[in-house]
Amino acid sequence: MKHNKWWLLVLALFLGLVLAACSDASDSTEEDQAEENPGDSSEEEKAEEENPSNGEKVLRFASTSDIPTMDPILAEDNVSFQYTDTVYEGLYRLAPEGEIVSGIAKKDETEVSEDGLTYTFHLREDAQWENGDPVTAHDFVYGWQRAINPDNGSFYANYLMNGKVKNAAEIYITEDEESDVEPLDPSELGVSAPDDYTFVVELEKPVPYFESYAAFPTFLPMNQEFVEEQGDDFALTPDSILSNGPFKMTEWNTEAGWELEKNDTYWDAENVGLDGISVKVIKDADTALSNYEVGELDRVTLSGTQVQDNQTSPEFHSLTETTIFWLKFNQDSESVSEYMQNVNFRKALAKAFNKQAYIDVVYGNDSTPVNFFVPEGFVEHPETGEDFQTGSDVLAYDVEVAQELWATAKEEIGFDEVTLSFLSGDSDVAKNISEFMKTELESNLDGLTIEANNVPWAQQLEIMHEQDYELAVSGWGPDYKDAVSFVDLWVTDGENNDIGYSNEEYDALVKAVKGELATRPSERFEAMQEAEKIALEEAAIGPIMQRKTSVLAKDYLKGMESLNPFGNDYSFKYVDIVK
Repeated sequence: MKHNKWWLLVLALFLGLVLAACSDASDSTEEDQAEENPGDSSEEEKAEEENPSNGEKVLRFASTSDIPTMDPILAEDNVSFQYTDTVYEGLYRLAPEGEIVSGIAKKDETEVSEDGLTYTFHLREDAQWENGDPVTAHDFVYGWQRAINPDNGSFYANYLMNGKVKNAAEIYITEDEESDVEPLDPSELGVSAPDDYTFVVELEKPVPYFESYAAFPTFLPMNQEFVEEQGDDFALTPDSILSNGPFKMTEWNTEAGWELEKNDTYWDAENVGLDGISVKVIKDADTALSNYEVGELDRVTLSGTQVQDNQTSPEFHSLTETTIFWLKFNQDSESVSEYMQNVNFRKALAKAFNKQAYIDVVYGNDSTPVNFFVPEGFVEHPETGEDFQTGSDVLAYDVEVAQELWATAKEEIGFDEVTLSFLSGDSDVAKNISEFMKTELESNLDGLTIEANNVPWAQQLEIMHEQDYELAVSGWGPDYKDAVSFVDLWVTDGENNDIGYSNEEYDALVKAVKGELATRPSERFEAMQEAEKIALEEAAIGPIMQRKTSVLAKDYLKGMESLNPFGNDYSFKYVDIVK
């Protein structure tokens, strides 16, 4: 969800630790279940036996990572975004298939000025916080101002607001930035509350995808009195979180799991299907599958040989995503040696591993090898309807070419042997990734040694932010339905540019995309295509795959048959257990 996301956001494989989401699969039929589970008991009795929760509808789920943060402005990964969005509600909300619907704001009453620079949101008057306080426009003003305040350390807020929301860039000036300009106070941000139930946002330039912003977790409201009362303890425990969304958190045990229950004070509680959500942190894929098989989970993600072993099950589903994974090369001049700053060195690494074999070994599913970083099937040309991707092979797998590039890099840099650190997560699948990359790269590039550094997900995020790594695999899912969610990642000194890539032509194109081309859709689209081409030619990153997720899910579980194409993977408000 980036964020990252990015995020930014950067994300560990397998878990969906990415800032976003995706597409489609179908449930097994009742006839299939009847054939698989013959007997005299009814479908309702079977469902109750498989999901024993004292008659309550509790989704039992697994994650390979703890939640890094429940503070929405600090969230920059998919797990944090998923659950902050579950306990809070913003202006709009994502419904299944990525449909943007009313949240606290009544979507069909939103007013947009003719020049596209002012949005006026009219809020519902029946929304309240868990403690009974009404949710007002002042909560949104405070939430947005808190997010852009540089003292609060929200990388994502600056990434999303800078140059878009009025005065955001002039407010978010940190101490480590060399600037003679005195930063504006957060109260100068272009947001206001003319009355309790009217929220106004002023933009510096038209933002074609701003509707998606209104549904994104960074832009959630905050109850100022509660947040300030909690101080530094805000969002660290269930007691220090105040919900205004469909669920509230009741338990959170570090590296073990968390519990949520339906929030009865939520304005639309009668349309929330689940009574609760119970999440276990399970890093080992086989352990997670065993939990599912003995009836302790309602849904499980599969990897490696698990996919092939379970493809014939009526409970098996393959879900399409708009998430791209890539090999990251840290090119920051202050963090690494000159190796990663050499384009032939990076290209050799990007072309020296078999992408299809990577998918087969790590995932075992039908994810697609790619040579690009903006996904296929995500956005289309506004005039022709053609997909963003028109084909590129500059970073396609080719060992012979990779070895030629490697030899050239050796001559240019002057080395015979080199050791690189490979940063990855500590889950079962993440360790498989490290082992695969070590084997492939060392086998195909003479003189290269890879040393794995497997750490917990939250620590991996921190290391990448600090750019204290050399190689890593991570991914990105779009925060909103626009290719700039990907293209904006690699601008010089960008909030999510933790690879240190810099190219003046690339920067100019992205600046135009976010500026003068905002109202010229076709030119804007083509400028983003050109920017991607530049970054690929220079091997800013090494594309790997467009992910699909293979899962097993009980047939009584409804509303998780597909993934959202952007934003959060799931819309838990619409999930139900039908017995």
